[in-house]
Amino acid sequence: MSDAETLPGLLRLPAILKLIPVSRSTWWAGVRSGRFPQPVKLGPRITAWRAGDIAVLIGESRGRGGRS
Repeated sequence: MSDAETLPGLLRLPAILKLIPVSRSTWWAGVRSGRFPQPVKLGPRITAWRAGDIAVLIGESRGRGGRS
């Protein structure tokens, strides 16, 4: 397992959208289609993503030479 996969912490959507330049609706469509990682529900109105999952997504995107 790489360091990115074990990176601790959770990220909320506004922080993710600063790292991955897509709109909120594009992000949620990507989550539904499986293109982006599945979220973790922390409460009825609180959703976050594992920081390691986001780091892997960014790494894969850079490996392809394209954007997410």
